[in-house]
Amino acid sequence: MQRSWFIREASFWVLLKAKMENLEFNQPASKRPTTADNELKRARKRAAVSILLNLLLSVAKGIFGVIGSSTAMIGDAIHSATDMIGSAAAFFGLWLAEKKHPSFPYGLYKAETLATLITSVAIILAGYEIGRRAVLGPHPLPDVSLTLPVACISLVITLIFGFFQLRAGRKLHSRALEADARDYLADGLSTTVVVLGLVGTYFGLHLDRWAAGAVALFVFFSGGKLLWRAGCDLLDEAIDRETEREIIALVEAHPRVERVERCLSRTAGGRFIVDLDVVFRTHSLEVAHRVGHLLEEAIISKFPRVAMVGIRTHSHAPEQIHRMVPVKAPEGELEPHMPSAPWFILETVDRKSGKILDREYIQNPHCKAKIKKGFLVGQWLLGFKPDQVIVGQEKESTATALLREAGVELLPAP
Repeated sequence: MQRSWFIREASFWVLLKAKMENLEFNQPASKRPTTADNELKRARKRAAVSILLNLLLSVAKGIFGVIGSSTAMIGDAIHSATDMIGSAAAFFGLWLAEKKHPSFPYGLYKAETLATLITSVAIILAGYEIGRRAVLGPHPLPDVSLTLPVACISLVITLIFGFFQLRAGRKLHSRALEADARDYLADGLSTTVVVLGLVGTYFGLHLDRWAAGAVALFVFFSGGKLLWRAGCDLLDEAIDRETEREIIALVEAHPRVERVERCLSRTAGGRFIVDLDVVFRTHSLEVAHRVGHLLEEAIISKFPRVAMVGIRTHSHAPEQIHRMVPVKAPEGELEPHMPSAPWFILETVDRKSGKILDREYIQNPHCKAKIKKGFLVGQWLLGFKPDQVIVGQEKESTATALLREAGVELLPAP
């Protein structure tokens, strides 16, 4: 099970290297078109639509809340505005973070955090004012004919867009869009309270002040959540454990990596900064540094929220060597053309004595492939994390190129 997992995961960095060799990747790194970049651009466009829609909803609720004398609807307008302000602060932070300055070597990503902190305080003060008016008054009777249709339309739009945004976030692998969708659904809950209060007013029950009190709690919660998020960011909170485990798994899937010794991470304005200590199965510092740079690009490519990643390389020559030997059959002769070998011997060899400690015969599933045989066999072999591969006297092939690029030692047949 573990070996098949390595085979599956090891293909990512191999495919990344193949893409980098295409002409489009001869551009500067900042201009390379990747799937992650395209998804991020689409996510930003949807986030921009979200800001515009929240602006329209908050303005409409605010205007009709004032005209219709509904404290609850005014509070709901402020609640809608909190989502818009939070998203706008994020966009401002991202814009400012793109600016470079020598005094800020880690970037200006926390500009977004500063904007969020200021916004959260303003939202909490607005929630206090809504709650104060709900308790102390005045308590005018709202005009249901004006406010109820607007509240119902806002509720429908909020719920539809919320579920649409949630689906888009999952499709684009954007946690920011998913969080935005949940904010919309929470906003829909507060709008539901307003609708119920207005319906009660229509039937002669003066519920608007109670609905305003409930909405004040929603506003307090939104402001408190923003304040908590900004505080954690300022204290350099680590990234979520799931993403950290995925990054470690990607690195450890590389055939030259023995283990990730340490992973330190922190958030910075919605971006991630990651530092790793990686132990490589090689005595060559050159190989370790080369593979380390490749893994840094792989992490940034697969995790768009990672703004910076640094890998400190540590070379380690293992006591036991994993050697792959192509053969024509179990206990058979050596196969000179390595990709066409029906079988491989996986040997565990003691580095000092050269004694074979263990031997296992593994059938090659790609030996009869008609196209891309070298690529398939090379990728399959890398899944076993070999230190050495016997290649005979054959010429350079796709399989040997992949193995050599991964830092695997290629040995001629004895």
